[in-house]
This record gives sequence, structure tokens and C-alpha cells, in this order.
Amino acid sequence: MNDTPDRKAALTLFKSYNKSESLTKHALAVEAVMRHFARRYNEDETKWGIIGLVHDLDYEKYPEQHCIKTEEILTAEDWPEAYIRAVLSHGYGICTDVEPIHVMEKILFATDELTGLITTAVLVRPDKNIHNLTIKSVKKRWKDKRFAAKIDRSIIQKGADMLGIPLNDLIAETIKGMQEIAGELGLEGITEPKGAD
Repeated sequence: MNDTPDRKAALTLFKSYNKSESLTKHALAVEAVMRHFARRYNEDETKWGIIGLVHDLDYEKYPEQHCIKTEEILTAEDWPEAYIRAVLSHGYGICTDVEPIHVMEKILFATDELTGLITTAVLVRPDKNIHNLTIKSVKKRWKDKRFAAKIDRSIIQKGADMLGIPLNDLIAETIKGMQEIAGELGLEGITEPKGAD
């Protein structure tokens, strides 16, 4: 592989290990959020997006070896070390000891779980439309520990602290990133059937 993996190859690789629609949507959500933040930080949008896309590469097949298998796969595919390191850093303190250092790694660490919380918050709305989702609504769900109970809020907060940005800002920007591909994520809302009057 050359120095810069391309998006098409990254998606093909991801889909060769993951058949789950929800995992694919999660990968696309994190990719979109990473691209959004890359623009905000004036960084390489393609690189950030690809790292977001493949961050859970091994999760469906090897959940017990999460990140470890991804490192093996990406190394065998001759991916650049910086990409592999960034992917591993999202599991910091959970399944790896690779600390997020670069701003890209901190964004991935902070937004991975957050995209899941936002998706779930949209899907319980009557309109199922991310364009109408507010920070206040997400914060309300955040406080309800029974809501999306598997999502570790402390990781999201730790990521915001690493970045030195308020949690509300992190939520707002993550929502914006996901809104860009709302249709692909199935979060564009329910449309009224034609002639239903």
C-alpha cells in the first residue's frame, strides 16, 4: 500500500470484516464526524475520515481482541504507522495502552461513543430526524444512565477534557458532522407517505 490509503479501499476492507448494518452505520458516522472536525482544525480531511471509518475494523469478528486484531490486519495491509496508531488510541484505557496524543486521536477517542449516544437519542425521537436534535436533548439522555446504558459517558467526558473543549461544544460539532450524512445513517426522519390525507 502507498503512504495514503484511499477511502474506497478502506471501506472495502471494513466491509470484508463487518456485515452488520449497525456497525457499518457507526463507522460512517465516525468517519463523517472526523472529516467535520478535520475541517475545523484545518487538517487532512481524507486521512481523518479513513481512520474514523476503520476504527472498529475488527469489532464484529474479534470483539474480545478489539484493536489487537485491527493492528495485525492493518500492519499486514501495509498501512502507515500513524494511521494504525490513531486507530489503536481510541481504545486507550479500555483495550490498549496507546494514549491519544495528536488532536486527531483525541477527537476519535472523544466522539466514538458520542456518535452512538447521538444515534440512539435520534432514534427515540418521534420524528427520528437528527436535524431537529438539540444539545439539550442529548444532555437530558446523557443524565439518564439507563438510556443507552452501554455507552460510557466517562470516556466522552475524558475526551472532551483531553481536547480542552466544553462537552456542549463537542456534542454540537459531533451532531453537525453526523447531519452531513443523515440519509446514509437513517437519521433523516420519517417521511409522510404520499396521498395519506
